[in-house]
Order: sequence, then C-alpha cells, then structure tokens
Amino acid sequence: MGGGEGYKAVAYYTDWSIYARGYEPAKMPADKLTHVLYSFADNRDTGEIVFTDTWSDTDKHWPGDSWNDVGKNLYGGLKQMNLIKKKNRNMKLLLSIGGWTYAHEQKHFDVPASTPQGRKAFAQSCVNMIKNFGFDGIDIDWEYPQNPDQGDQLFLLLQEIRTAMNTYANTLAGYCGSKPHFWLSIAAPAGEANYKNMPLGKIAQVTDFINLMGYDYSGSWDNAAGHQANLFASQSCPTCTPFNTDKVIQDYINNGVPPHKLVLGMPLYGRAFTNTKGIGQSYNGIGAPDQSAGSWEAGVYDYKALPRPGAVEYYDKEAGASYSYDNGSQTLISYDNVDMAKRKAAYIKQHNLGGGMWWELSGDKTGEESIVQNVVREFGGYHGGKIEQSPNWLTYPDSQYDNVKAGFPSE
Repeated sequence: MGGGEGYKAVAYYTDWSIYARGYEPAKMPADKLTHVLYSFADNRDTGEIVFTDTWSDTDKHWPGDSWNDVGKNLYGGLKQMNLIKKKNRNMKLLLSIGGWTYAHEQKHFDVPASTPQGRKAFAQSCVNMIKNFGFDGIDIDWEYPQNPDQGDQLFLLLQEIRTAMNTYANTLAGYCGSKPHFWLSIAAPAGEANYKNMPLGKIAQVTDFINLMGYDYSGSWDNAAGHQANLFASQSCPTCTPFNTDKVIQDYINNGVPPHKLVLGMPLYGRAFTNTKGIGQSYNGIGAPDQSAGSWEAGVYDYKALPRPGAVEYYDKEAGASYSYDNGSQTLISYDNVDMAKRKAAYIKQHNLGGGMWWELSGDKTGEESIVQNVVREFGGYHGGKIEQSPNWLTYPDSQYDNVKAGFPSE
C-alpha cells in the first residue's frame, strides 16, 4: 500500500486555469488530494525562479480579499492555495518549475543546471519561493535531459535542492513542536529515449516521489490512431500502442526506483484522430480547437467534454485502454474514462506503486463522474487511512508577505 504509508493523490493545478477555463483554486477536490503541483514557474539563467503570470499567481484580488490591508500582502492564486491548505491539512502545495514550454522548447534548465554555482543559486531560489509563498516543496519538470551529462546535472540539481530545503527546515525546528518536511518530486518521461539519459536510482534517493507521465503515448506525430495512455502493449495491434506503461514501470524499477516512489500519471484529457477507420488505423487530421467543445488546442479535449455527442466508448482489454469512436464523423478520441481509471488504480495497488497523478485538474468531471474521486475511492478512500496522511506546513516566519508570515489569521 504505497510503501506502507498510504497512496498519494497528486494533481497539477495550472495558473492559467482561471481564464477561459474558469477553474479557480476553490474548485479543486482538495480534500481528496495529498499533493497539488502549482504550475508553472520558470527560471532565469542565473538560477532565479520566477513566476510567469504574477497577476494570476500573486496579485489578483479574489472575492473576500480586502483592498485596505496594511503592509505587504500576498493575493492571487497563491493566497487562495494557502487558505485551502489551512482547511485541508493533508494537502501539500508544491511549486512546479519547468514544463514543456520553459524546459523543453526554451531549454531554461540547461544553463543553471550545468554548473555548481547555478545549481546552488537555483536551490536557494527554491527555498525563497517556499518561505515567501507558503509552499510545501518543489516539483521539477525538466522535459527532458538530452544526454547522460544532463541527466547527471538533473540529479545534482535535485541533490542541491534537497540539501537547501533540509537546511531551511532545520531553522524552523522550534515552531509548532516539530519541523517541516519539504517535498521534492519530478515529472518523469515514459519514452525510453529520454529516461535512459537519467540516473533513475540516484534520482529516486533524493526525491520523495517520481511522477511518471503515463500519457501522450500517441498523437499527431504518429502515422496511426493509437492509445495515448495504455497500460500494456497490444500484440494483435502493434500500431495501437507505440508505448506502454507496464514496460516503463518495470524499466524504472529495474533501474533502482522503489515501486512506492513511482506515482502513475494519468490524463484528464483525450487526444483526437479524425478521418480514421478506428484504433490502429491511419488518420488524416486531429480537428481544430473548439473551446465550446472542451478543446483548447487542436486535437485535445477535456475529459469533462467526453465522450462527444454521437460517439461510443470502447475498452481495449489487451492494451488496457479506453477510447471513443464516432462512426459518422470517423473521429476517434483516446482517453481514460472512469472504468479505465479504476483499472489503473487496481494496477497501482497490484504493483505496490506510490499512487496516482493527474494532468490537469480543470479537465475532470465533478461528483460521481470525477476520475480523481473514483480513483481515490478505489485506493481505499480518503478517510479510510489508505490515502497517505501527512500534514502540510503552515508556519512561514521568514516570508516577505505580512499575511503569509502571520498565517492568514482572520481568514
């Protein structure tokens, strides 16, 4: 059971969710989650961590926020997150740094991670973010180290962050009769070409958990309409499964990652293929974005908008995957439905993995159709002791913000 400590329920919250998606922090299922990854921060070549949307993150006044507070105070999504932490003591808030745009396309990790001075400055800036904004730790999304040298640099960067966080935690030992544990995680690739560059066993030793990105296995870059988040390889339809989670999990374990530190990432969205006869078949196009239909970019639909009207859902038992197909429009969409998500929960339990992770919260349905809620229930329930129980930290005496330093006493 999650290494004997209970299962983790980890989810990304994106700071752009408040705009067209209309998904504010208060809509999170905070009572079901053990860790929220607030994304994404960026970094400069100096190693300094910076927010990418300060209005959303620190400035926006939400209902209930005063315009007449005395002193320097934190607002925005991060104030809301701190208030949610006070009410949900099992929900830890981590700052996620990097991601596809900043780490992969713009390669912002490359410079600071390549030198001891850069890594030290980066780690100290991580601590500054924790103490100023009320985070419980850091999540690093380097997508992806391009060679073994960069893989070693990732490990050294994580080691430096771990040391800096532990050093700062020791300065807080006099508060609340204990000292905090600041969490460290990474987003980890499912493509062997990427994870072979990473010293996985060493990385596992300095991180609390590793979020395996078990999605985007198939998409517009492929020649056939494939499963994007399947558990297993399909022998009868190899074009259906370019990748499979089971092999990746075994590779990580064989490279020294303890199963209980592996958290299986699952999608709260689907990938579309148009003008196709079905799974494993050729296709032509992925469809244009249509926000009114839950599509924010070409070929990607929120789970809450699926299945589309006229589509029928299917389960591929051999591959361990679900999808929908519309005969009329010849459109196939690969995604996890609730039944598939529950099967993944069973897989996590069967293989003694650490829990589940989702990208990203605004895509989920609500109530009984929520994938997050159903998986947490499959784990054994939030209040049944099967979900990891460890309190967040609320004491930040060194914050530059008066309301963070005071612990938001009147709210």
